[in-house]
Amino acid sequence: MTTPEPDGLLAEQLLRLTRRIHRSQQRRLESAGVVITPAQSRLLRALVHDERPPRMADLAARLEVVPRAVTSLVDGLEAAGRVRRAPDPDNRRVIRIELTDTGRATLKALREARRAAAEDILAPLSPAQRTEFGALLSVLADGPGRSC
Repeated sequence: MTTPEPDGLLAEQLLRLTRRIHRSQQRRLESAGVVITPAQSRLLRALVHDERPPRMADLAARLEVVPRAVTSLVDGLEAAGRVRRAPDPDNRRVIRIELTDTGRATLKALREARRAAAEDILAPLSPAQRTEFGALLSVLADGPGRSC
């Protein structure tokens, strides 16, 4: 039996860690009665980055998906009362996507579930280990060659 390469082992560990975080977050959301897909939650998070509500094309570009995919996501979020389509005040042919109060509450629940899941995962680490781990994650997430 061969020993996995260090980079292969790290890749597998990262994958297992992200799955654990995702499962923990999903359990917390379900227990809070929040039913939402990962793609829908990504779209909701994308809505809070601009001063004014984005257009569908803006969302598609930000999420790096085809516009049709955004339409389906918005349809589902709108049916759940989390977003609404609103005409642009400067150009009525343009439709913008706005968060509703329900959407804001959902984002709050998502943030809380994500924080609680991270806390569960990080519980075995000492404060010094958490600081070091955070610094290492920052290097990986924000380092040179970042593509997203």
